[in-house]
Amino acid sequence: MTRVVLPGATIGVLGSGQLGRMMAIAARRMGYRIHTFSPGEDTPTGQVADLEITADYEDLEAIRAFAKGVHVITFEFENVSTEAAAAAAEIVPVRPSGASLHITQQRAREKAFLADHGILTTPCAVVRTLDELAVALGGIGVPAVLKTAAFGYDGKGQHRIQSIEDAERVWSLIGHQEAVVERFVDFSHELSVVAARGLDGAFAHFGAIENTHDNHILDLSIAPARVPAPVAAEAVRITRAIMRQLEYVGVLCVEFFFTRDGQLLVNEIAPRPHNSAHLTFDACLTSQFEQQVRAVCGLPLGSTAQLRPAAMVNLLGDLWMEGEPDWSSALAIPDIKLHLYGKPDPRVGRKMGHITALADTADEAIEKATAARELLK
Repeated sequence: MTRVVLPGATIGVLGSGQLGRMMAIAARRMGYRIHTFSPGEDTPTGQVADLEITADYEDLEAIRAFAKGVHVITFEFENVSTEAAAAAAEIVPVRPSGASLHITQQRAREKAFLADHGILTTPCAVVRTLDELAVALGGIGVPAVLKTAAFGYDGKGQHRIQSIEDAERVWSLIGHQEAVVERFVDFSHELSVVAARGLDGAFAHFGAIENTHDNHILDLSIAPARVPAPVAAEAVRITRAIMRQLEYVGVLCVEFFFTRDGQLLVNEIAPRPHNSAHLTFDACLTSQFEQQVRAVCGLPLGSTAQLRPAAMVNLLGDLWMEGEPDWSSALAIPDIKLHLYGKPDPRVGRKMGHITALADTADEAIEKATAARELLK
C-alpha cells in the first residue's frame, strides 16, 4: 500500500467541486487520468475528468466499484464518511488516510486532537445540550461563536452569540446538534498555511497566506502574508507538527488567528487543498494541486517557490445578479488570471470562480485583483 503511482495511472477523487477540477487539470498535465465520484452530474471536476461516477457517498458498494477502476484515491471534500474511506481502502491506497479524515472532518474531534498535542486554539468547549451551552458560555464569555461539530464550511452552521440571552435562539438555529462554542477572538490577521507531506515524510509549504472574509466566506487572499517573519515561521512550524502527528499524506491547510496581543491560535484544519492557496496555481513553481498529485502518488514534492507576490479574490454568484460579468474589462488589467469553475447556476454566496493578480508587491497585487473584480460589475 506504499507503492508509487506513476504517470499514466488513474487517480480517483471523492468529491467533484472546484478543488477537484484544478487538481484534475494538474494531474492531466502530468499524464494521469482522473475519475471523480460524487452525487452530482456535470460537476466542475466531472467536466475535466476522464470519468464521472454519480452515486451517494453512503453507497459503499458503489465506492468499492469505483476503487476497482483507479490506482489511488484522494479527497477534494472532507465531508465523506469514514466508512466510505475504509471501503475504498479495501481496494486501493487512500491518501490522506481515513484516520486523518476522521479527526479533521469533525470540529469536536479536531479540537480534542489539538489539545492533546499542546497546540493553542481559541478557548472553546464541546456542547451537546442547551444547558451545556449555557454553562460553557459562563466560562468562555461572550461574544462567542457556535459552530456545528460536523458538516461546516464557508460559514455554514456558524452563528455568533452576542449575549447569554442569544443561546436558546442560536441553539435552535443549528438544530440542537453537537457543536463547538468558541470565544470570539480579537485578531489582527487571519492566516493560513497550506502544506504537503509526502509518503516519505517530506514536507513542503507555501508560507503564511493572509486572508480576509466577508460573511464567513473567504474574500481575499494575499501571499506572502503581511506579518512579521517570526510569526509566519511559527505558523509553518505548527502546521508541520500537526501533519506529522496525523501521519498525513497529501495537502492540508491550517487556519490561524493572529491576535492583537501576539498569540497565534489554530482555528481549523482543512484536510485537502484550500481556497486560500488557489493563487499558487499561477504564482508558484508548483501549485497546491500539483503538490497534491505528487504527494498522494508517492512522487517527490515540488518546489513551492513563489514567482511574484500575489493576491486572489473570490467571484461569488452575486456578480451575475444583474447579468453576465464584464470579463473583457477585468482581463484588460495586466497580470490578471481568471479561473471559472464551470458551475451553471450562479447563486448569492456561491463560489463561481476567482481572479489572481501578480505584481511586484503584495499591496499592488491586492489593488489589481480588487480593481479587476470591480470592473466585472
